[in-house]
Amino acid sequence: MMGMNRNTNPLAASQLSPSFMPGFGFGKRKGASGPKGLKLEHRIGVQAPPETLWTLIADLNAWPEWNPIYSRASGVLSIGAPLELTLALPDLPPRHIEPVVVNWVPHEQLHWRTSVASGLGVAIRYIEIDQVAEHACIVSNGELFQGLLGPAAAKRIQRPLKKGFAAMGEALKAKAEAAWRGRA
Repeated sequence: MMGMNRNTNPLAASQLSPSFMPGFGFGKRKGASGPKGLKLEHRIGVQAPPETLWTLIADLNAWPEWNPIYSRASGVLSIGAPLELTLALPDLPPRHIEPVVVNWVPHEQLHWRTSVASGLGVAIRYIEIDQVAEHACIVSNGELFQGLLGPAAAKRIQRPLKKGFAAMGEALKAKAEAAWRGRA
């Protein structure tokens, strides 16, 4: 069997390279297309169906009741519509932001876009729901920073963002599971 290549995996080690995205990228193919930038994300399992989670996510005005990183939220879920949010990340002063909804699919996802680094970067914030069983989901809650200075701007606030995303995920899980258990 001399000379025979035992590695038949199309993603051989020579094709793999690490990424600079925290928590992501190992096993990413060289030359793979897709969004470039810095991605920060928190994922959490929730014992509730997508409809229960979506009811909480879609009711922006009620976010301050359960969401620890948005002390004020208003707007309409419609592509191109502006939202008004007060972002209160751990260890940072609250700040007013006005993102624009770029995508939303009921029971599945909400994405919005903001400008960062004086317009030299873009941040795509997302909340996504992946149903894994009849009454169980994985919620991904994060942000992708792109553009000339987007990743650099994100690195400056990376720790508060990670803490905030984790706190938001835990709060959404607790609220959704309580609502699901309390249904009539």
